[in-house]
Amino acid sequence: MHCTELARLRAGYHTGSKRRTQGEWQAVHCNGQWAETNIITGSKAEGLTSFLEIDRDEMFLLNSVICQEDDVHTYIYPREIKVLRSCNRMSYHGHCRLLLERRGTMIHPNVDDAFCDDGYGREILSSDLYVNNWSNVHLSAKTVRHDHAGPSTPTTILGAVHTDTVCALRYHCPNILSKWATRPRHWPPPEVVQKVVSLGAFLTPVGFKGSEYQHVEWRVCFNAGEIELVNNLNEIQIKLYVLLKMVKKDVLNPRKKEVSSYTLKNIVLWITENNPQSLFHERSLLYWLHEGLDELRCGLGTRELPYYMILDRNMMAACGLEEAQQRTWISTISEMMYGGPRMLLRLTKIRQALIGHPEPFQWYNRRRMELEILNLIEMNRMFGCIDENGVFRDKDVTMQSLKRRRNEILREVILMMIMEWSLVYNVDNVYERILV
Repeated sequence: MHCTELARLRAGYHTGSKRRTQGEWQAVHCNGQWAETNIITGSKAEGLTSFLEIDRDEMFLLNSVICQEDDVHTYIYPREIKVLRSCNRMSYHGHCRLLLERRGTMIHPNVDDAFCDDGYGREILSSDLYVNNWSNVHLSAKTVRHDHAGPSTPTTILGAVHTDTVCALRYHCPNILSKWATRPRHWPPPEVVQKVVSLGAFLTPVGFKGSEYQHVEWRVCFNAGEIELVNNLNEIQIKLYVLLKMVKKDVLNPRKKEVSSYTLKNIVLWITENNPQSLFHERSLLYWLHEGLDELRCGLGTRELPYYMILDRNMMAACGLEEAQQRTWISTISEMMYGGPRMLLRLTKIRQALIGHPEPFQWYNRRRMELEILNLIEMNRMFGCIDENGVFRDKDVTMQSLKRRRNEILREVILMMIMEWSLVYNVDNVYERILV
């Protein structure tokens, strides 16, 4: 029964595939139109959240800069490319500093103005200065910039679309990826392993908390590869991931990101890698939820959880977890585990689906899903409706058809609300509430 309820809550495998496909199209359009590369990351790229449910995470990459792992000299880049060399000595695992190796002929002020002296006469790229430089970039009149949080720059477009953008750098690190690719595993299959390796790594401008060199340190990440890994999880593994995220939101409710969705994704990836795939089937979902909660409980108790891509990096290090909070969460998770299937009743959406009327719920869910896909297609179509002068063509037949169908769905939902004696004050507000 729990799998059926999860499907009603849009956690189905095919729903996520539709979201991922539309997100990939949008990223391709962005990258084809501009010189830089834009990558959609996080839950939006994984297809696990609706359009306005959470902020949209993006990674912005300059194609004129490349970073190389220390002791790697196998690539020869065009002379216009700026080359930086990583130095991980005296930095925590999964972090490094960046020394200028070759300036290149392409000049970008946000990069060049972020260099400083390392005290030994060498130029080093400051992560703090890099973030600050990008935080001062001019935005359109319809976009509002907020104070940056860590490496990301939050913005709001048209008052509704919230985006967190991280300006990162490409990182060529064959040694790190080789260690991950060659370890024994049940999953992923060899072709997926090679795809993840080919997608490479990135460096985000954030240092290790408490480090002496935090202001000039960069963190190694594998966003594109991790998206590929999530895309290759089966339906039960995806549902396990969704359930753990519900536990975080509804039960733990962390305020300082002591436990993040990223932490839970790593738990799911470890469980999936270490077990035969034949064990992940519909009747085993509760068992794997129990295992996932146990892994989280152990991680909280020992303050140790190895990063899936870099074993030596502890994801619980410097997470800010206080002892009182640690004891409370361990106790809460233990109670859930001992409660058996009833633990699902602590998850808001599962509880609502179980006690609510299934027919109206499914009717609304179908229209919400169609509206979300229409919205994503419309956003992608917008890139094709901009001519060489940057002027938007509003007479596009496809765009008009999409808007017409969107308005039809809104009328159906509003009519249903009126029939159920709900007050409707603002149509735009109804549209936003559906997509949240």
